Amino acid sequence: MSDLILYVGNKNYSSWSFRPWIAMAAAGVPFTDRVIPFDFAAGNPEIRKVSPTGRVPLLQHGDVRVWESLAIIEYVAELFPDAGLWPKDRAARAEARAISMEMLSGFRALRNACPMNIRRKPGGIDLPEGVTDDVARIEAIWKSALARSGGPFLFGGFSAADAMYAPVVNRLEIYCLTGDDTVRGYMERMKAHPAWQEWQAAALAEPWIVPEDEA
Repeated sequence: MSDLILYVGNKNYSSWSFRPWIAMAAAGVPFTDRVIPFDFAAGNPEIRKVSPTGRVPLLQHGDVRVWESLAIIEYVAELFPDAGLWPKDRAARAEARAISMEMLSGFRALRNACPMNIRRKPGGIDLPEGVTDDVARIEAIWKSALARSGGPFLFGGFSAADAMYAPVVNRLEIYCLTGDDTVRGYMERMKAHPAWQEWQAAALAEPWIVPEDEA
């Protein structure tokens, strides 16, 4: 058993849990995941036993606890410098970190209106102001990175940047938010990745329904 333990929420809904999980799984980093389901109206009190913020994800490594998705990815990248979590080229690595931070701090309209939901069948919803602008910016980020790297992922091989945008792949698909061929091709490659497939299978097997995340 790995000495890295990643606490995650429901795999069907927890976009912030998905980010470090798929980053670590795709990079071949050994870890154990533990699901703390959001099956209480005010959140699961079990989370506060492990997380100082009362939220997931949280990485435990011995006495070290790391919360927040991008911080977890950075910590693991330092533990496993040869895992390829960030691009080797300095300029590409800087861009990958920049767009990862943009995901972390931005796109609130999209994230609020369109929750990640692995088992949701594709279908449109009424979109509030700001969502189409968020989608346009994400499409521009992806197309620019893919044009420079040549793919198949944003910076060639699968990286932390792809992990940070993985939940957006689900959002753009299930809410029918893009028709761009380049963007959709990237989305299909993401969904075909073995790490994505593993997460998806676990999400589809979950019994929990969270009404507020069922847009």
